[in-house]
Amino acid sequence: MAYKDITPPTGGKISINAGKLTVPENPILPFIRGDGTGPDIWSASVRVFDAAVAKAYGGQRKISWFEVFAGEDAFRRFNNWLPDDTVEAFREYLVGIKGPLTTPIGGGISSLNVALRQMLDLYVCLRPVQWFNGVPSPVKRPDKVNMVIFRENTEDIYAGIEWAAETPQAKKVIEFLQKEMGVKKIRFPESSGIGVKPVSRDGSERLIRAAISYALTNNRKSVNFVHKGNIMKFTEGAFRDWGYALATREFRDQIVTQRESWIIDNQDRKPNLSIEDNAKAIDPGYDMMTRDQQAAICAEVESSLKLMPTHGGGKWKKLLMVKDSIADITLQQTLTRADEFDVIATLNLNGDYLSDALAAQVGGIGIAPGGNINYLSGHAIFEATHGTAPKYANKDVVNPGSVVLSGEMMFRYMGWTEAADLILKGLDGAIASKRVTYDFARQMEGATEIKCSAFGDNIVSHM
Repeated sequence: MAYKDITPPTGGKISINAGKLTVPENPILPFIRGDGTGPDIWSASVRVFDAAVAKAYGGQRKISWFEVFAGEDAFRRFNNWLPDDTVEAFREYLVGIKGPLTTPIGGGISSLNVALRQMLDLYVCLRPVQWFNGVPSPVKRPDKVNMVIFRENTEDIYAGIEWAAETPQAKKVIEFLQKEMGVKKIRFPESSGIGVKPVSRDGSERLIRAAISYALTNNRKSVNFVHKGNIMKFTEGAFRDWGYALATREFRDQIVTQRESWIIDNQDRKPNLSIEDNAKAIDPGYDMMTRDQQAAICAEVESSLKLMPTHGGGKWKKLLMVKDSIADITLQQTLTRADEFDVIATLNLNGDYLSDALAAQVGGIGIAPGGNINYLSGHAIFEATHGTAPKYANKDVVNPGSVVLSGEMMFRYMGWTEAADLILKGLDGAIASKRVTYDFARQMEGATEIKCSAFGDNIVSHM
């Protein structure tokens, strides 16, 4: 690839074959420092990354860092918020990392982060959320939070299909909906903005497939489809239905659905239990149902009992549990029953809410990592999940944890697990030492506040 304004360093290229990455000893990794506090955070984080790689592999492996530009820095340099060079670098070298970026004000790109995800079709937003011992938390048992969120990254309202209220475009769409589609539920059509929420089978299935595959590979206990299907039946409800269909079609011998587990467990406990009694046990409202509804429940029981040879006798307890929950109750129960959630697969907006709400339980968005991944092409950009915090720019005070942990995710994705493990060990030790940045120090008893750069050094010293 010929670049216009940047020059790649010497090094090797990560490639992918049959869904598996091949990573050279000296891979070229594009990076964006980021805006606002980004340069401070990157400076601390890259020392952590290089130290982890050096210690893990004794100098046999080394990252060739390739700086590319986006956001305010790119606009100042090239009069372009997101240069083609940057997109092509991530496209060519597959895996990279970035700091926080400013969203331009006005027209054009609504979000640089969203633009990168869409241009490279990074359909999974991967957000692991776990607590590190000693991190201040507003909840009583943050240690129960250990979840991995698979947030669909390209559809839902983030597709950006909307028209402003009282514009000719909005009026045209409303007129079409009312006259051609018979829609009668727009309460104030003259002053309504209109948005369209696309949710596809293809987009849902690839996200859910990735979540289940991840859960099986990493010995997780469950995958939970989080949705609002009780209200949006043909988008969020379809996401749930497509999820169950894919799970039972492609992973049948490795998974059990929650309802199947109830039915099989009932039969294990009472081998002579009738189909109807089993149906009543899993659906307490059975007697108030119509005949057709009762027949559907009984058919579900019969279908599940066909799994007895492979899933009965308690065998289902060793399999991956697949279940679902409504988005609003999920936000409540991740507070009250956090240990019941493990891997979560959800749509774009729900994932946004859940990721930030869970991050608050384990120390805040400042140490929340994220990755945007296309498991088919291999492309992945790992990133800080917080904003640019411009008032703290160039003050060397902010917590670099979000980028540090995003790097940990990146190394694990590359298969460099030894380096990833050292980063976790270093961060754990740094927090336990109580020599931390201001966001932690102000909430930890007996803590010493140190600079962003010093916290990076503290992580290295605890590897």
